[in-house]
Amino acid sequence: MEHTPASTPEPNRSGCWRIAGTIALVLLGAALFTAALTFYGFYRQGEAFVQKVETLFAQPTPTPQIDVRAVIVKQVRNASELTTAIYSMETIVAQSQARELLGVQVGETKMIYVAYGEVRAGVDLSEIDVNDVRVISDTVIIRLPPPKLLDAKIDVERSYVYDFDKSLFGPVDPAMQSRAEQLALAKIRRAACENAILEEANNRAAIAVRALLEAASFRNVEVVTTPPAPSTCPKDEEGVSSP
Repeated sequence: MEHTPASTPEPNRSGCWRIAGTIALVLLGAALFTAALTFYGFYRQGEAFVQKVETLFAQPTPTPQIDVRAVIVKQVRNASELTTAIYSMETIVAQSQARELLGVQVGETKMIYVAYGEVRAGVDLSEIDVNDVRVISDTVIIRLPPPKLLDAKIDVERSYVYDFDKSLFGPVDPAMQSRAEQLALAKIRRAACENAILEEANNRAAIAVRALLEAASFRNVEVVTTPPAPSTCPKDEEGVSSP
């Protein structure tokens, strides 16, 4: 009786292929998922970068800060001429000089001089700086410098010698008219002070500055004036006497 050898079973190749295919699909899916995550990350980073750039360019340009006080000072400094007060008057000055010999007067020279003069006073607004200006809400408070006597002069075209008398032995004094002019000028300056020329200059300055700032659209303007220095107007001047 013959025995037929048993055949060796072949491996299940189709099952191996299925396993390999499954692994490949898993690996491919993982690779695609990783790629998607990577792309998404780059996308978000790019989006954030674009947003940062847009934000940078979208930021409003900062408005430059303007010192209102400096603007006010610049506008006011050029208005000094508007603050000038003028006092004019005519006065008479008498001058005389005697000549003596051994204590006895032997001659005399007399002069009566009619002088026309003018005194100008004002507030020098160019002296104002930012420390003299305060801005509180919509109110501007500005302090002015004290008024000054700007100049005083004799109008030589209108002034004249009214009378001149020289006796036989009267002295000749070329400086007599010059002294008369100086005395007349001192009298005119004193009269200007007594007639409140400095107060008038202060008032003019306050009116001019207030009008100037209101015209520049400042609604509420307070002008604080400063009294003149005591030395501006001497109480009396030596040699000044009534005619």
